[in-house]
Parts: sequence; structure tokens; C-alpha cells
Amino acid sequence: MKKRIAIFASGSGSNAQKIMEHFKKHNEAEVAIVLTNNPEAYVLQRADNFEVPSHIFTRHEFYQTDDIIQLLKNLQIDIIVLAGFLWLIPGNLLKAFPNRIINLHPALLPKYGGKGMYGDNVHKAIMEAGDPESGITIHFVNENFDEGEIIHQSRFHIDKDDDLEMIKFKGQQLEHLHYPKVIELLLKKMREI
Repeated sequence: MKKRIAIFASGSGSNAQKIMEHFKKHNEAEVAIVLTNNPEAYVLQRADNFEVPSHIFTRHEFYQTDDIIQLLKNLQIDIIVLAGFLWLIPGNLLKAFPNRIINLHPALLPKYGGKGMYGDNVHKAIMEAGDPESGITIHFVNENFDEGEIIHQSRFHIDKDDDLEMIKFKGQQLEHLHYPKVIELLLKKMREI
């Protein structure tokens, strides 16, 4: 049976799209559902384009009930992938899927992580610090923002004339290249256990 992936996203969903593309004709894994806390999120259109079911949920449903856990269990989800999902994962979901929730962060953790550090906020902080490099971090999710065990990091050089858009572009190239491959590798490891 194919391994089943759930993607959580809050916005545009470019990484979600790359993941759906990667697993569309995959023999051993598939994206089973896309979930979002934002009814306006473009990721819903991307899911529809790939004929992947989607689910919109409320803050109450996510934090005060086990409805999401039940949905994921009913779908026999093997791994949860956060792709631009902005809410902290609640303890009951972490317990239900131990070491099976991963996130992508647009910087080299532990630098530039924590509450409020997402998207352009991260890239602006890196620019203000004058760092010569940045990158991406794929990590397991725990009860704190961006503090879970690191699975993979990739780096890129920041040229002195790089603006915010160029730094973002360089980071997204790494995200789109590595995130689907790391998910595939983790699913392969799960199969071997």
C-alpha cells in the first residue's frame, strides 16, 4: 500500500505544489489531503488542480478537538508535511504522529527561528544582519516553533547586491529541490522499520 502524505499550508502553497508534482505518479507514496486554516489560501486551488482533496479547519477545531487527528487517522496518513503552515502544532497532534510531522524553515536554524519568523520576516532579518549566506532547514516538529531535530540543511551564498526578492528566490529554489526528496527519503526509512 502507498504511504500517505498530508500537507498543511496557510498560503500560496508553492512547496505544496512541488510535493504534489513529485508524488503524482509515484509508485510508493501519494498526497492524500491538503489541509489549511485559511479559506482564502491559494493552496486550495493548487490541490484542486492535482485532484487532491482539501479540508479547511478553524482554530477551535484544531486546538480544542481531536477532529483533525480523527480525519488524518481515517485517511491512514503516514507523514504530515508543513508547507508554509503558520500555527503551532498542538500537543495532541504531536502525540498522535510522533516523529511524523516535518516542517521546512527558510533559514539555517537555529538562527532566525521562533514565533513570527516566517517568510519575508526571516529574509529581512538575514539581510539586516548582513549574513553572507542563508539556506533552508527541514526539521521534525515539536511543541516549540522551529526547535525540532534537524533532518536536512542546504545553503546558498548571499551576494552583496542581492535584494529581498533574490534571497527569497534562491531559498525557494532549494526548498522546491530538496523538500520532496527529503519527504521521500523519510517515507523510505519508515518502510524499512
